[in-house]
Amino acid sequence: MTTKILRRTEVLKLGSGGVPSLLLRPDIDTPVPGVLLLHGYSSSKEVLSNTMGVALAMHGIASLSFDLPLHGRREEDMFEEAKTNPFGLLQHWKSALVEAKDAISWMAEHEAIDSDRIGIAGYSLGSYIALQTASTEKSVKCVVVASGGDLPPTPWTSMVRMVTDPLLSVKKLKNRPLLILHGVNDRTIRREQAQVLYDAAPEPKAVKWYQSGHILPPQAADDAAEWLIEQFSSVDS
Repeated sequence: MTTKILRRTEVLKLGSGGVPSLLLRPDIDTPVPGVLLLHGYSSSKEVLSNTMGVALAMHGIASLSFDLPLHGRREEDMFEEAKTNPFGLLQHWKSALVEAKDAISWMAEHEAIDSDRIGIAGYSLGSYIALQTASTEKSVKCVVVASGGDLPPTPWTSMVRMVTDPLLSVKKLKNRPLLILHGVNDRTIRREQAQVLYDAAPEPKAVKWYQSGHILPPQAADDAAEWLIEQFSSVDS
C-alpha cells in the first residue's frame, strides 16, 4: 500500500523574518515523528526534501526543510551584502542557528508531529548546523550526519572552531543516537574527517559507508529513514 504524502510550502517566522519552508508528512491521522532537514552548500530546501524527505514520509515520518541564509529563494536578497561584508557571513551563520532552533520549536508545536519524537538531519554544510543545534536543543532525540565530518586541517581551522566545532558539538549529544552516512571517495569532506567525528562521538552511534563521493546514493535516504524509525520506536511517549 502506497503512503500518501502531504506537501505544504510555507513562509515560517524563523529568527527575525519569514523563511521559505517545506513540510512533508504522511497522510496519517495520529501525530508522527518529525525530522528537521538542513541542506548543503549551494543547495536548497527542495533538494533534501525530495530525497530524504520523501523517504522519511514513506516510513511514516514528517520532515521540515527550509532555505538556509544565502540559499534557495533567499540567495538574491542576501548574496551581494555577504560578498562585501565578511562579518555578514558570520551573522548569517548565527541566523541559521537561530532559525534551526526556531524550526525545532515550530515542529514540536505542530499538531501533526509528535513532540517527543523529533530528530535532525544535516547534509554537508547542514550537518555542522545540525550538530551545533542538537548540542543545545535537548528536544532533538537523534541526529543524522550525511557527508559531514570534522573540519579539515587548514591555517584557519582554529579560527573556524571558534564559530562552529563539530567535535565539541558531537560530544554534547551524550545518550542521543548518532548516524553518520559517508562516501568513501568523498573529496569535499574526506573519509578521514568523518572517521574523526565518529570516533569523538559518544555511544550510541553508527556509521554507514558508501562507494560514492560527496553525493550519496539514493539508498542512503532509505537507510537514514529506517535507522530513524528504529530510534523513535525506542523513545517513550
